[in-house]
Amino acid sequence: MFCRFLQACILRHVVCICNFIVHIYLVKHQYLRYKLYKFCRQGILVALQKGNKPPETAHRTSISGLLGKSTFDSDLSLSNQIVTELSRLIETIEIQPGELISENEVALALGISKTPVREALIRLEEINFVKIVPRVGSYVTKINIDNYIEACFVRLVLESGAVKAAAKRSTASAKEKLFKPLLVEQQKAHENQDHAAFYTLDQNLHRMFFEVAGVPGVWKTIKRSQTDVNRIRHLKRMFGISRAAQIVQEHQLIVDAICTGNATAAEEALVAHIGSLDREIDTLASHTDLMAYIDTLNAAQPRRRERQT
Repeated sequence: MFCRFLQACILRHVVCICNFIVHIYLVKHQYLRYKLYKFCRQGILVALQKGNKPPETAHRTSISGLLGKSTFDSDLSLSNQIVTELSRLIETIEIQPGELISENEVALALGISKTPVREALIRLEEINFVKIVPRVGSYVTKINIDNYIEACFVRLVLESGAVKAAAKRSTASAKEKLFKPLLVEQQKAHENQDHAAFYTLDQNLHRMFFEVAGVPGVWKTIKRSQTDVNRIRHLKRMFGISRAAQIVQEHQLIVDAICTGNATAAEEALVAHIGSLDREIDTLASHTDLMAYIDTLNAAQPRRRERQT
């Protein structure tokens, strides 16, 4: 009797699991499908991994070594420059999730007091780059997919409004003078495969949309939510997921619409450029190797990177 009861329980569980798997394939809403995918990902991802491995990171430079390559202007705010440089190193995964950023090490590497370093780390915590643990240190935050999706949504909503407003303001000639040099330089960066310059010009162009719209402060709001967007963007490039050629063309379409005063076309071009949440979720879900690598980065225990001697 007990054996039959046990068999019945096992059968019910098997049926539930099968129904769950079938449900994943039948769900139409992409965000829910992604949530279901994420729920079962840890158990199946190892079997799905394939190709496109990222560069090996076994022999990484110490944080003091990374900062030793940087140049700082003594006439400018040290804390601002430290924020900029540490943000860049975190976004490009040169400083990985879970790593300790030591006030003492940063101050020693730059030959400065700990005060501007402490101020910089507080600001980095405000934009979710680090988590400050009292009496322990500051650790780089893990890459959060939920935050990434939400940040994509925030940017899509706010920036589509910005390009519509930009199309209605100023003259075509004035707007062309602002946008054209950025487009030309970005095309050159793409041709030269200068990824750092391409990214900087991309950011400058999108910032310009808000400035022309008359709401430059909104861009700052967006930037505060883009921590995981920028890290995943860099990881996509590491895994060969790149749209650089299309991005240049899409930027041209957005700028053309803004300069001709066509607000509707500007919004449509912007949405096509940034992409819907459905498209972004599908992109992540289809690149299981990228998701596996993010899991690997996040799984690492909080740690101090060994100094190089």
